[in-house]
Amino acid sequence: MTADEIPKRRFLVCYDYGMGGLWWWIHARSAREITETFAETKVIEDTTRFSEEFTRNLTEVDIDEPSPPGLQDLREQRDAQRTRPGFGVLADRAVLYTRQRWNEAEDIAAAHYFTEIIDGYRTRQVEVRDTGESVRTGLDDFPLNPPIDLWDPDLAAHEITAAEFEKTWERAVPPPEGWYG
Repeated sequence: MTADEIPKRRFLVCYDYGMGGLWWWIHARSAREITETFAETKVIEDTTRFSEEFTRNLTEVDIDEPSPPGLQDLREQRDAQRTRPGFGVLADRAVLYTRQRWNEAEDIAAAHYFTEIIDGYRTRQVEVRDTGESVRTGLDDFPLNPPIDLWDPDLAAHEITAAEFEKTWERAVPPPEGWYG
């Protein structure tokens, strides 16, 4: 059976941009086909968490047809990523550790961020500032925690080992009262 012969199912899909999200019903052959086609999207496996009233009026999209605004931008973003080294390398990782640099901007100090990602979500993080301060945070400290796009080719270059993350985690201190990174 070719991919085109596999029957399509309806999937609830979200683009979570932190302070809100865009939602669609997408008809596709698999959840993987959706995340491979549209950047920064999350397929919601358990749709029972959402009321019928919420999902009833969502736009229905066929993955093989032109996409509506918003979703089309995510398709174009993914198409641009597809040809770059590292595309999809981390897509099937259940657990991932990364180290990324943040240069000082908007009153946020320059730092390296060591992040544990489980099932596409940040679960623990260490901020190591250039001043030497090292603060660890966890799920209870993240007011916003949108999913991380594991297909993103830029993410692959930031992968570190679990041992490197754990070493950094052990040296860090919990955030002081009222600390917000």
